[in-house]
Amino acid sequence: MKKILKFMGYFMLILLFAVSILIAYIKMALPNVGKAEDLKIEITPERVERGKYLANCVTICMDCHSTRDWTKFSGPITPGTFGNGGEKFAEEFGFPGVYFSKNITPYGIKDYTDGELLRVITTGVNKKGEAMFPIMPYPYYGKMDKEDIYSIIAYIRTLPSIQKEVPNSKSNFPMNIIINTIPEKASFEKIPPKTNQLEYGRYMVNASGCAECHTQVDKGQIIPELRFSGGREFIISKNEIVRSANITSDKETGIGSWTEDQFINKFKSYSDSSGYMAPTVGANDFKTIMPWTMYANMTHEDLSAIYHYLFSLKSIPNKVVTYSNTDR
Repeated sequence: MKKILKFMGYFMLILLFAVSILIAYIKMALPNVGKAEDLKIEITPERVERGKYLANCVTICMDCHSTRDWTKFSGPITPGTFGNGGEKFAEEFGFPGVYFSKNITPYGIKDYTDGELLRVITTGVNKKGEAMFPIMPYPYYGKMDKEDIYSIIAYIRTLPSIQKEVPNSKSNFPMNIIINTIPEKASFEKIPPKTNQLEYGRYMVNASGCAECHTQVDKGQIIPELRFSGGREFIISKNEIVRSANITSDKETGIGSWTEDQFINKFKSYSDSSGYMAPTVGANDFKTIMPWTMYANMTHEDLSAIYHYLFSLKSIPNKVVTYSNTDR
């Protein structure tokens, strides 16, 4: 019996040592995505215009890096806050820590080189070499055309500077260890020609991060076989949960019965040009985190490509109750 206990003691010591070595490796050697490029992006009118379109209508950087007015439907951006950061994502909303979006106006990124901005946007590793929690969908941005990322950087360099300090983000245990394993090197690809509508649509769907919200997750990772079938839960308050819609081509539970015009008009009905004014939402009104007012300003051509790409994918039956309120 003594020998067994002695053996178990040695085994536990060895196991503890091995775990300590593994944790030390993760904390000290990771993330490992390489050094930031020595890069200076030329700020041209064409790049700024492309970056403005992407950051506000496609990759919607401004969605998280501004102040959203949650008293109104879909949380439109509060005027005068573009890029100032400070949006809070915390435990009460289901996050493994407390995270704040960064100030990406010139005041907030003044110490970043263009190469460091490229790295943080596409790999999630900041100027100090620290890993960021992937609320910002950098795994998707790392699959975009490098020139598109250059354009986003050029655009945010031209934003009005807002002197706003943002608190540091902090992960809870064990995410404070796991987070270092998440960043990967970017794998850029060239944007497909618009004449290849399906490939171009695939590119736009990736850039828009559609799969990230419209797919259920397991331990924070999207379930590949359920991509785009909706049902991912987002906590709005202690009494309210919103779930993403099924956007596969299933005719009963998805968008399979929608025509292309219906799909595009759904987005365009929230656009500035339609005269849309986000209504105020009360405690028991339907709410959504879907930034309709931003995606609404995508071009018809881009929305059409997204529609056709989604319809080229596997149809997945999944009936979703998009909003629940226990106070109702």
